[in-house]
Amino acid sequence: MGSPKHFSGHVIGLLKEYMQDLVDQAAQEARSQEQFGFTTTPYRPDQAISDLLALLDDRIESEGVQVGLPDGFLHDVWNLCNEGLSPISDRVWLEANLDGQSPRKAIVRELTYRALIDFIDTNSGEGH
Repeated sequence: MGSPKHFSGHVIGLLKEYMQDLVDQAAQEARSQEQFGFTTTPYRPDQAISDLLALLDDRIESEGVQVGLPDGFLHDVWNLCNEGLSPISDRVWLEANLDGQSPRKAIVRELTYRALIDFIDTNSGEGH
């Protein structure tokens, strides 16, 4: 395992903003699909993380320097996601399946990103 990374409150705030964008996008997609009678396909935490990393890559290319994302940020987040995928997936599966229904994409994203933020907090040396 690599050394724990400490992200500033500003960077965590940006990360949460990007995560919320993805949750909102998934909810909007679900509404559109329902409107046209499409059924939703199962969606997993690893897909939510892949979507987040793709969005981060895109945002870093377009606005990274302007918004203050540090060099190596995508790599650091990728490493944390890689290290945390198993416990995050387990937590999301438990939380998402409590009601016995197949969770929607927006719910899986929301739970995955909340678990990821907790994982980053726990593994970034905060409060240690």
